[in-house]
Amino acid sequence: MLICGVKVSHDGGVAVLDGNRLVFSIEAEKLADGKRYSALGDLDRIDQILRAEGIDPADIDRYVVDGWYPVDGDTSTRIATAHHGTPVKIPAASYTGDGAPGGPLHRERFTGPAGSVLHSGYASYAHATHHVYSSYCTSPFAARGEGAYVLAWDGGMLPRLYRVGADPRDITYLGPLFPLVGDVFVEFCMSFDPFWRDISELTPDQLTQHHLEVPGKAMAYAALGTVRTDVFPALERLLDELNTVSVDSTIGQAVAARREELFPGMTSADCIATFQEYVARMLVDSLTTALARTGEAGTGAVGTVGLCLAGGCALNIKWNSALRSSGLFSAIWAPPFPNDSGAAIGTACCEMVAETGNAALEWDVYSGPRLAPPRLLPGWSAAPCDERELAALLHREGEPVVVLEGRAELGPRALGNRSIMAAATSPAMKKRLNDIKGRADYRPVAPMCLESHAAEVFEPGTTDPYMLFDHRLRPGWAEKIPAVVHLDGSARLQTIDPAARGTRAGAILHEYTKLSGIPVLCNTSANLSGHGLFSGVASAMAWGRTPYVWSEGTLYTNQRNAS
Repeated sequence: MLICGVKVSHDGGVAVLDGNRLVFSIEAEKLADGKRYSALGDLDRIDQILRAEGIDPADIDRYVVDGWYPVDGDTSTRIATAHHGTPVKIPAASYTGDGAPGGPLHRERFTGPAGSVLHSGYASYAHATHHVYSSYCTSPFAARGEGAYVLAWDGGMLPRLYRVGADPRDITYLGPLFPLVGDVFVEFCMSFDPFWRDISELTPDQLTQHHLEVPGKAMAYAALGTVRTDVFPALERLLDELNTVSVDSTIGQAVAARREELFPGMTSADCIATFQEYVARMLVDSLTTALARTGEAGTGAVGTVGLCLAGGCALNIKWNSALRSSGLFSAIWAPPFPNDSGAAIGTACCEMVAETGNAALEWDVYSGPRLAPPRLLPGWSAAPCDERELAALLHREGEPVVVLEGRAELGPRALGNRSIMAAATSPAMKKRLNDIKGRADYRPVAPMCLESHAAEVFEPGTTDPYMLFDHRLRPGWAEKIPAVVHLDGSARLQTIDPAARGTRAGAILHEYTKLSGIPVLCNTSANLSGHGLFSGVASAMAWGRTPYVWSEGTLYTNQRNAS
């Protein structure tokens, strides 16, 4: 059975499952260097994407559209999009699914615009439910046929706890953990410099862009601050005073207005770092209470049941790491696309589970768009270059190289197939990479480390292929690889196995390690500022801020910028 999952609104995309195998997932922002968080744009794009992947839209057995929330005065969910360039609204399931007669896996059916691929009908599941299954179905728990808890915490929802049974259709919503919507962190941070700005003149698209890009920057900026646990009681009193289950910008505005009274002498970075840590402890405490109610808290130092993380809040590595170190769960899983970039996959998984009872998705993180055909731009030359030769160039010249390979990685992180790689041994490389990317100097540069050496270099150094947990440098290593040490001494590590399918980045790093004795390279995303990952070699050449672009065995050299 071919299932096509569709996300129409921001972070739009199309994913196809063949039975329980992910064939591909194409995010709109990764097509033709689209803007970050792009919506699907037009229903015609579904047809175009399927045909580009060799699939006749008529061969799809089930189309499934992600749920959303009512806008523009609608009383039910109707998502604004277009068909043949004409604005239309298509119906969909709700945002949370609360009150649905069939529970979280309740399926609704609708008919799309005449002439569209959705015309003969499509299913739709709640937005929260897609988050649950995008995480659970890709987890090791599903692969082993085990049940698990799922924490789904997205921008507009409270932190929602679910229990998925060994039969994945057996799903129970256990309620919210506490009354803070997922946007609370971004709204808090937008009340402080450097993230405050006058948003009154922004268009809806500009506001969405600003809103979605702040959390990652703020998480990095927090490293400039100091966590002040002595003001936690003041934060708690403030939340009690606000007394609302939809706390968002309210708390940030309240703190900003009463800053010196509540948090005297604290910088903006202190406030952001403190609030981030406060929320992390709320997560751990509330989950401790929830597990005590269910009786599955475990009798030893580590819990007996796993936890899957879902929703945009699962991109916060500080919160993820707090949960990992809590010992409440046997293991913690977060997919590389916990935010809405995984929506098309998740909504397709809902249909897979509902129809077949199977939740073990066969998937590969390198299932995004293929590279556009290479095209040589003026001023560039091309020559054969294998992974060993590229490793030697990285070691010898100390220049960053855009590496483009195979299919793009899923989700918002560059994981080796659309990366800028560089030696991490110079303290100047972090500034160099931030400068060429046009990023603030407080932004971190991620380390890519051989999985076999990770525990030697990092603490804890456990397997982390998707950069979703916090690690720290072990003694002596900060001096060896200063370019990847964040301001607070942490690192957003990607571990990589040279034998893994889908990428040659591991082979490059393996060869670099043999030459240098250092099993680490810098890895940052290869993209235009505010846009998705490069769609091909020509895009990287046109950007032109590195002297080298390497793709599938060919080194492209900018004659003007090369050493």
